[in-house]
Amino acid sequence: MGATRTPREKWIEEGLRALESGGPDAVRVEALAKRLGVTKGGFYGYFADRDALLTEMLDTWERESTDEVVDQVEHEGGDPRTKIQRAGALTFSDDRLLPLDLAVRDWARRDASVAERLRRVDNRRMELLREMIGTFCSDPDEVEARSLLAFCAAIGKHFLAADHGDRTRQEVLMHAADLILDRPRGGPAEG
Repeated sequence: MGATRTPREKWIEEGLRALESGGPDAVRVEALAKRLGVTKGGFYGYFADRDALLTEMLDTWERESTDEVVDQVEHEGGDPRTKIQRAGALTFSDDRLLPLDLAVRDWARRDASVAERLRRVDNRRMELLREMIGTFCSDPDEVEARSLLAFCAAIGKHFLAADHGDRTRQEVLMHAADLILDRPRGGPAEG
């Protein structure tokens, strides 16, 4: 009986883990094979080279952080404000998508093709924000500003080290969400 091949998805997943922890330079075929407990020969049955793996990793990140998030948000339903918060919670929570998103953002600073991919993903995210915010705000300039502020708060909260006096970061973020989403203070909790 022949040896079982390591599935393509395992190579991609291991590559994504390496990207999260060490950036694109950490995505090396030999290192991935070692972490998977296999020889690197199986890699070449799926991928022409390391660049092909990197492309598939970015494809996976893009699909999960756009299509799958939008599908889940639409499936779960709710009003536009709820959908915005759910999309933000899914995309920028501390589990899978946030570490990948931050790693891709860092990578994009040094690679023009990754920057273009990030721009495409961010444009899709901004379009969703514009669409949802446009349901309760009619001024196009205000829709754009609120969309930008919402996106900046979602990303920036992971980088900002400032204190907020006697308020917690979560309290300030909740109030910011209330302002952006034009709802009474203390609206539904953000994920």
